Amino acid sequence: MINIAVLGSTSGSDLEAVFSSIDSGKIDAGVSIVISNKRDAFILERARKHNIEAVFIEPSGKTREEFDRELMILMEKHDIKLILLIGYMRLLSGEFVRNYRNHIINIHPSLLPAFSGGMDRNVHSEVLGYGVKVTGCTVHFVDENTDTGPIILQRAVTVEENDTVETLKARVQRAEQEILPIAVELFVKGMLDIKGRRVYIK
Repeated sequence: MINIAVLGSTSGSDLEAVFSSIDSGKIDAGVSIVISNKRDAFILERARKHNIEAVFIEPSGKTREEFDRELMILMEKHDIKLILLIGYMRLLSGEFVRNYRNHIINIHPSLLPAFSGGMDRNVHSEVLGYGVKVTGCTVHFVDENTDTGPIILQRAVTVEENDTVETLKARVQRAEQEILPIAVELFVKGMLDIKGRRVYIK
């Protein structure tokens, strides 16, 4: 069984879907630690409710590299093999990405490469403002740039004419909660093969 770390800055609702898949036996892994750069992020409370170590790291006064080195100490302590970014509102340092290349997975609320770079409600607002008919979500490996890593899975969501940011966000989140556990399961089973920008499912 491999150890998973979760980095998050928000409520982390998608984490519940991962917990459910672990509890059901679909994912042969365990979440060892949940870390946030926000002291009051509800994702930390989710961790505590599941008796998982919840850690706040103070970001003030630290460079990105200094902050991420604190993260790496915790990764080593828990023998982490997979890192999930769930609503994590910080950019990772190049050093951190290089250290855990192809072992960091992010969930983004659009069909990348469309509407990359934004987070949460801002992405859905851009989608509605642009007038696209289809949006969705993307699970991808993390590289040194923002939302540009190899794509693992995507799920399309139709944009309705009367959608608001909140209604669209709710439907996209349901799609996120469907595909994120699948991506984690595939990773844990060693079924993801990365060749350049392409991710092949064995």
